[in-house]
Amino acid sequence: MLTLTEGLIELNVEVVDAEEAIRIAGQLLVDEGLAEERYVDGMVKGYKEVGPYIVVAPGIAFPHARPEFGAKKKGVSIVRLSHPIPFGHPTSDPISLVCALCGTDSTSHIEMLQALAELLRDEEKLHTILNASTKKEILDLI
Repeated sequence: MLTLTEGLIELNVEVVDAEEAIRIAGQLLVDEGLAEERYVDGMVKGYKEVGPYIVVAPGIAFPHARPEFGAKKKGVSIVRLSHPIPFGHPTSDPISLVCALCGTDSTSHIEMLQALAELLRDEEKLHTILNASTKKEILDLI
């Protein structure tokens, strides 16, 4: 089960690149008290060092960092971009949905990955998230 609040959702966000998208998604986690600032840096560092491994499906990225980078509570943020941007993935670019994961241990990380994957595999639910005009529409869905 995913716990989500309006403070963890941003819609139609303008970004210039993947790093900015990751930072915005991570900052939502920080602002809601789920992670320390350094967690955001850990997410960006992972992306820069390992590449677009966080792209899990066409148009969708799940940035995250290891718990020791400052994860305080488990949670997820959802950032829908106003325009899709490349993350460097050969087959799943461009990305329009960035869901930042914050897990306090490997078990919670895997549970959130599974819950999000299940949610986004449902074409109707994914369509709702990609086309919602309000945060409440997404909250009602989840």
